[in-house]
Amino acid sequence: MIDRIAVWALSLKARASDESGQDLTEYALITGGVAIALIAAVAVFSGAVGAWFEALGGWFSGLAPGGGS
Repeated sequence: MIDRIAVWALSLKARASDESGQDLTEYALITGGVAIALIAAVAVFSGAVGAWFEALGGWFSGLAPGGGS
């Protein structure tokens, strides 16, 4: 029984010092943070951006022959 616990403790220590998946985890966390920031930005600025595009569309329709009629 003691041998199994010792083997388990050594394997746990070996896994704790293994950094093979660390880069992938960091990239996943960064990607998740960027995705959350983009979703928040879209939620905050969606009304302002929509109004800006509507104003821009009105300006372009005023440039059309006939004054946008």
